[in-house]
Amino acid sequence: MTDARPPLAGLHVLLVEDDYVVAMELERWLRAAGARVIGPAARVEQALGLIGPRVPDAAVLDINLDVGLGGTVYPLADRLDALGVPYLFVTGDVRVARLPGYGAKPRIEKPVQEAELVAGLRRLLAAATVP
Repeated sequence: MTDARPPLAGLHVLLVEDDYVVAMELERWLRAAGARVIGPAARVEQALGLIGPRVPDAAVLDINLDVGLGGTVYPLADRLDALGVPYLFVTGDVRVARLPGYGAKPRIEKPVQEAELVAGLRRLLAAATVP
């Protein structure tokens, strides 16, 4: 008999994505992989409010939020860094590679595939547990 434990079983993953359709698909994929999804949140303030007594194990962040208003997820990324929460960007914004402090963060370019997202989170979490 094989262990059918999902790859992200029991992990709390914060999801921040302002496109409703994309957010619902990412949430579905994360739940199918066994994650407990916090969110999805469409704005930084909303996401910060979701980080309470239970700090997420990881986060999936879209960079550009409220595109018409020029909002970005960087203030939330800074908060996650301070809390020691690993995160990856899921974005179509290639400029992140040139930003100090964020260019070295894991990134998956949109359009993203389910297997790519789950594998990216597994790599992120494995790297975070290495001393």
